[in-house]
Amino acid sequence: MSAELADAVRRALARVQDPEIRRPITELDMVREVRVEGAVAHVEVRLTIVGCPAADTIERDVRAAVLAVEGVESIELELGVMTPAEREALTTRLRGSRAMPFGPDSLTRILAVSSGKGGVGKSTLTANLAVALAARGLRVGLVDADVFGFSIPGILGIAGAKPTQVGDMILPPVAHGVKVISIGMFVEPSTAVSWRGPLLHRTIQQFLTDVYFGDLDVLVLDLPPGTGDVAISLGQLLPHAEVLVVTTPQPAAAEVAERSGLVARQTGQTVIGVVENMAGLAQPDGTVLEVFGSGGGAELASRLDVPVLASIPLSVELRRDGDTGEPAVLAHPEDPAARAISALAEQLARRGRGLAGRKLPVSSR
Repeated sequence: MSAELADAVRRALARVQDPEIRRPITELDMVREVRVEGAVAHVEVRLTIVGCPAADTIERDVRAAVLAVEGVESIELELGVMTPAEREALTTRLRGSRAMPFGPDSLTRILAVSSGKGGVGKSTLTANLAVALAARGLRVGLVDADVFGFSIPGILGIAGAKPTQVGDMILPPVAHGVKVISIGMFVEPSTAVSWRGPLLHRTIQQFLTDVYFGDLDVLVLDLPPGTGDVAISLGQLLPHAEVLVVTTPQPAAAEVAERSGLVARQTGQTVIGVVENMAGLAQPDGTVLEVFGSGGGAELASRLDVPVLASIPLSVELRRDGDTGEPAVLAHPEDPAARAISALAEQLARRGRGLAGRKLPVSSR
């Protein structure tokens, strides 16, 4: 009977996930011992690191899972820590043999959101788009590649969050179902980042190789405005990325935004469409106040020969929710701007990734 109960406990533990790695703790070799004596289950779990921030969550979930097994009345749980060798074996297994997890043969779709200039609402759009994609059941990662003007953590309400380091592998915080990494998680809030090209390139490369995102359906990148070092580095590292170009309706802004699309194409990336942000402010009488003019999105799309995928109206709620760290697509889903972003996410989710540039697992005999 004890052996049967122990098997039942192991099956229950297989349903407990590490909240940072998002894999069952049994699969991660975190469960060291399971035995049952009478109605008491003895379980030993080894955490990945000392001071693991997920320790309380794992302990709570393990206790709940074991006590839910019929025949088990109490649990004696011992929490330990992996040895350096065990930790190294875990990181090696998780990473696999690929130096670049998001290379051209990866099944993960890469969406890069760019703009010609700052102040067009690109980061707010990117954060809400990532959350909207995750809300549709997709596994989503988000890289805040705007190293100088990082703002994604604040918009998603995780401004004080820090990644967990397991060996030389970084586990990103999770916000609203999205795994997020930003340079803002490694520096003090008031610190100004003033780096030159080589250091910028190395930082972006580390975000893509050292951060463990796991199996993703979509990796979203919030690019810095303009056509500088980061845009060029990402073009070299991810030439298969699909690019969304964000502009306001102002013709002058659209003209500047065209340059970011052209640079993306020069690196081999594919510009898939234009998003016109701040398209107009609805008035109580039903009219629309075009604060930033009109026609810029259509003009930019014409120049780049791509469609306008979305027109996002000006929204007080979108701005307010970004300031409070609550994505509008979740906090106020009926807001016109939130609806437009959700519709964009639905459109992109249906689009899927093409097979161009990917190696297919086929062989000839």
